[in-house]
Amino acid sequence: MKNLFVTGYRAHELGIYNNKHKGIPYIQQAMRNKLIPLLEEGLEWVITPGQYGVDLWACEVAISLKAQYPQLKCSIITAFSNPEEKWSDEKKIYYEELLRSIDYYAAVSKEPYLGKWQFIARDELLLRKTDGILLVYDEEMGEASPKFIKQQALRKQAEDGYSVLTISAEEIQSIADEEEFQFEEAQFQETENENFPDYDMSEPKDSRES
Repeated sequence: MKNLFVTGYRAHELGIYNNKHKGIPYIQQAMRNKLIPLLEEGLEWVITPGQYGVDLWACEVAISLKAQYPQLKCSIITAFSNPEEKWSDEKKIYYEELLRSIDYYAAVSKEPYLGKWQFIARDELLLRKTDGILLVYDEEMGEASPKFIKQQALRKQAEDGYSVLTISAEEIQSIADEEEFQFEEAQFQETENENFPDYDMSEPKDSRES
């Protein structure tokens, strides 16, 4: 696999409204866990639609992996021009910083948002230009926007063997639980060290000895 389409939930679908949310690093670690084996096998491009949420968090992950995997490149292909136009200033700054760090940016439609057809055209292009998809989406949590791209990816998988990889809520929760366990272990060890400091347990020297 050379080119991977990465997408999933928009941030608001997860109740996330800024980049300080504590759940984002767990989602990114889950993506990193999926990407590294693919990179070891020759993955070259991570391509996202650039929506605020999983798409942009995936770009951050890809950028962070470049030092270890210099062949990796990252691209954002949006449905229409200036998708960030109505975002908050904080989100715009974040987006602009990412655009300066990725390798390629383009908009399928050079026009501003006109209709749903722009999203359909974008998804058709990304499915056609990639070898597989990594989708952060869990239907057990309820339907959300990734439902539609998953349906298309599964149809393409049935037709020509397109690879469909997913990250479930359970996988993300497992990463969060493991980190919490490690943190609690570290806290416990620190407390133990404070309660039982290192003492010199060697036999005291008899003061009467000359």
